[in-house]
Amino acid sequence: MRIKHPLHRSGPASRPARAAARLRTAALIAGLAAVFALLAPGAAAADPAQTYSASELKAASDAILAADVGGTAWAVDEDSGSVRVDVDRTVSSSELATLKQAAGPRSGALHIQRTQGRITQLLSGGDPIYSSNGFRCSAGFNVHIGTSYYILTAGHCTNGYPNWSARLGVPIGPTAYSSFPVNDYGYVSYTNPLLPHPSNVYLYNGTYRAITGAGNAFVGMLVQRSGSTTGLHGGTVTGLNYTVNYGNGNVVYQMIRTNVCAEPGDSGGPLFSGNTAIGLTSGGSGNCQTGGVTYYQPVVEALNNHGAAIP
Repeated sequence: MRIKHPLHRSGPASRPARAAARLRTAALIAGLAAVFALLAPGAAAADPAQTYSASELKAASDAILAADVGGTAWAVDEDSGSVRVDVDRTVSSSELATLKQAAGPRSGALHIQRTQGRITQLLSGGDPIYSSNGFRCSAGFNVHIGTSYYILTAGHCTNGYPNWSARLGVPIGPTAYSSFPVNDYGYVSYTNPLLPHPSNVYLYNGTYRAITGAGNAFVGMLVQRSGSTTGLHGGTVTGLNYTVNYGNGNVVYQMIRTNVCAEPGDSGGPLFSGNTAIGLTSGGSGNCQTGGVTYYQPVVEALNNHGAAIP
C-alpha cells in the first residue's frame, strides 16, 4: 500500500498550507528517526514512565531465557527497575523484536545495549595450556582439595574431559571435573610431579601476583584479568548475576560482567582484585584494540561446590 501525502492536490499550494506541510514533514521525519533509533547499535533505554515490581522483572528475565536468542546476556537490575540486556552483532532486528514480544507487557523494562563483535567463548588453538582436543585456553588459579592440586579453568575448555599439556608438550594431567553449560568451570589434575603449582598469577611483565584467597565481586570493584592471548588488562565490575546465552543451548548463569577486554585463547584465565581470586574468564565480545565486554564464572562458587581452597 502506498502512503500518499495528505495535503497532495493539484495547483499551487497556499503559504499556510505549505507551512503546515513542512510541520507535518518534520514530525514524520522525527517519528521515523525514533523508529530507526530502536534498531540502531547502542542502547534502547527502559521505559522511564513505567515501574516494575521484582516479580515482573524476574518474569521478563525468564521470558528472555525462554526466547533462546544466542548472542545475548542479561541481568535484573532492581535498583534501576530494569532488565539490562547485552546483544551482540549477530542478533538481528527480528530477534530483538522476538525478545520484546516474549517480554510482553513487561517489554518496557528491557534496557538493550549493543556490544562490539560477537559474544562467544574465548577459545582458540595455541599456547599456554594445550588440550588433547586441539585447542588452547589459559590456566586460571591453582587450587587444592586436600593434598591433591588442580588448575581451575573454564568449563567450556574442559568440556569433553581432554588431557592437558604445558609449553613444549610438557604433560600436566587429565580433566578431573567439568561443568558447562549452566556453570563454566573445570578442574585439571596435576599428575606430573615435576610441575610446580604456586598460588600466583602471571602479569605478563616478568612478575607474578600472589593469590591468597577468593572473594565475591561487587559492582564498581577494580579488577584485572590475565590471559595467554592478550596478557594483563584491567577495568571494573559492571554487573552481577548475568545470564549469558552463547547459542546452541550453551547458557550459563550468575556470571560477573566487566568492561575488561579479552580475546580468543584468554578463556579460563584469572580475574582477580589485588591478591584475591574473583572469577574465571568465560566469554565476551569486542577485543583489546577497541574494547569489549566480558563475563566470568565466580570463583567462590566453583571452589565451594567441591570443597577446594586457595592457596
